[in-house]
Amino acid sequence: MITGILLASLAGLLVSVQTVFNSKVNVYNNSWSTTTLVLGMGFLASFLLGFITQGSSMFNLEGLKLWYIFSGLIGVGVVFCLVHAMKNLDPTFAISIVVTAQLGTALLWDSLGVLGLEKIPFSWNKLLGVMIIVLGIVVFKLGDFRRDHIKNQAPSA
Repeated sequence: MITGILLASLAGLLVSVQTVFNSKVNVYNNSWSTTTLVLGMGFLASFLLGFITQGSSMFNLEGLKLWYIFSGLIGVGVVFCLVHAMKNLDPTFAISIVVTAQLGTALLWDSLGVLGLEKIPFSWNKLLGVMIIVLGIVVFKLGDFRRDHIKNQAPSA
């Protein structure tokens, strides 16, 4: 369990860093070029690391349901949407919304057993946990709103 927690934490850190890097690349290019560059680099890295560690067995896809390979297309949407979100929101706010959307979606899909997931019973405590995170984001952004509002009302010298 500890390994899972550490890996999930590392994944969260990496997603946050990648999102900032993607937004910096997007300053010099458009969103589709950024998405192509990011996913192209990811393809090269995963192909080389997979081939080095697994050899040709990495291409053994026996029993894989065809529609699962479309997750790469979903990745295009993830990168594209994150790049655009970062244009309009600060990094912490954008990532907060992403994480909350992931939690809400995971709760729904786990509860329904969508796409062959093991069905995990819904509990109001889990929903309350997601709602507390949403409330935390609102409190986080209200602080920015109040600060900006006070700054805009300050008398000019």
